[in-house]
Amino acid sequence: MRPGAAVASGAVALSVLLTGCAAKESSTPDWQIIEPWVGELPSATPTELPTATPDVLAQLLPPTPRPGSPLGTPTPDAVRPQPVVRTQTEWYTVAPGDSLGAIAARFGIGAGQIASANALIDPNVLSVGQVLEIPPPIVQPQGPSYKVIPDSALVYGPSSIPFDLNAFSGGWTSHLNAYHETVDGVELSGPGIVLQVAQQYSVDPRLLLAVLEYQGGWVRSTNISPQARTYPVGLVSPGHEGLFSQLSLAADQLNLGFYRWRLGWAGPFVFADGRVVPAGDGINAGTAGVAQLFSQILGVEAWRDTMAEPGFAATYRELFGDPFLTAIEPLVPDTLPDPDLRLPIETGTTWSFTGGPHSAWGTGAAWAALDFAPPGDALGCVWSDAWVTAVADGPILRARNGEVIQDLDGDGHEQTGWVVLYMHIDSVDRVAPGTVLRAGDRIGHPSCEGGVSNGTHVHLARRYNGEWIAADGALPFRLDGWVSAGLGEEYDGTMTRADVRLEACGCRNDENQITR
Repeated sequence: MRPGAAVASGAVALSVLLTGCAAKESSTPDWQIIEPWVGELPSATPTELPTATPDVLAQLLPPTPRPGSPLGTPTPDAVRPQPVVRTQTEWYTVAPGDSLGAIAARFGIGAGQIASANALIDPNVLSVGQVLEIPPPIVQPQGPSYKVIPDSALVYGPSSIPFDLNAFSGGWTSHLNAYHETVDGVELSGPGIVLQVAQQYSVDPRLLLAVLEYQGGWVRSTNISPQARTYPVGLVSPGHEGLFSQLSLAADQLNLGFYRWRLGWAGPFVFADGRVVPAGDGINAGTAGVAQLFSQILGVEAWRDTMAEPGFAATYRELFGDPFLTAIEPLVPDTLPDPDLRLPIETGTTWSFTGGPHSAWGTGAAWAALDFAPPGDALGCVWSDAWVTAVADGPILRARNGEVIQDLDGDGHEQTGWVVLYMHIDSVDRVAPGTVLRAGDRIGHPSCEGGVSNGTHVHLARRYNGEWIAADGALPFRLDGWVSAGLGEEYDGTMTRADVRLEACGCRNDENQITR
């Protein structure tokens, strides 16, 4: 299931086999803690990882504009039709598994507005069969059309390669540098937490730093308010105190706005008090991601100021310069062929296809992931001696705390080209970082490690140039000829090869068995 779901709320259990899961990884120095490798890996040869040369980076980055030349934007300026906003009161009967936040999102209003209309004493407690009044949203004037960042400044992609997080953070006497937090039993530095969240959610670390600075002065000062110390991003939510949880929530919201916009969503942005603001004409996915995040933190008036040129964009430029000058776009070219991969299982084995397209990390990323559970009749988080195998050739860049990252273009950077995430890989027999694999070589055993999950399985997802690639979009998974597709609901999907069609199920049955 999706990693990161315990950090970002909203995970929903599917069955006794699988539920939402939360992955956490180790950090720096700071920023590479490599766990001991246990066991042997047949046919895998450890080698030094190749690295991108300065010439390669120079080819990726756009040319420096001449002084006085007009600033262009590589981000498309297409204006989207404004969505029709509901104007009538509706009624909704609470069903099993519902939450107030999910109901509010379904109707496009704030959860606080529903709570107020129904005089809910505790918004976290709903009863199945309870009838809720769903008032219409309170529509506000259109939001700013100013572009805050290009799309490539939101993802952990090629333009982030030259950025040295260690050197940058070390240049300030700041609360960030003095901060330490224990995450999943490992003590991490403040900059180490920034990198960890950037890597896991695939969000540019500069954007996360700019949010921290704009919201509480964490990056350039030691004079931090008590609330900013507890809730560094300003997402005030009991149980989500501290830098790691706050940045994870922020990254999830940034991804939510970004990937919804990529899919054609045009707003409006929904605020907790029930007001909704239509998106400004001509904004891009990166700006939509920033707008989504701040719509969950600020009131409408403060949000407008933040999204205008003197707002958040000014802080970003003070720290890192103009992001449009180093934008690398499009991140995913129109002519990009999807790679023909292998199933992540050994030849002669049969696994269960348990999760169709769903969020790659947290709840806001593209539906880039598929889930597969190993053979056997046992349910729950049990040991499996089955092997997850490499879907393609390429070196292993990271392997810790359930997470394995494989670089398919072999340049040593997870920000460029195709990258594959294998999640919930047991620490026993897990492949070591620096190992170069061939397709079919062993990655490790499926497990519940690296997150909250009640069923042993592997979570498989892809990125290209840092952007999560949807499993139900124009570039579906092709695994030994099996092609992934979605059925309109997260986790619900199919794998089809020739005239055989499997449907995902959080179970084991004849309709979800897949064999290599």
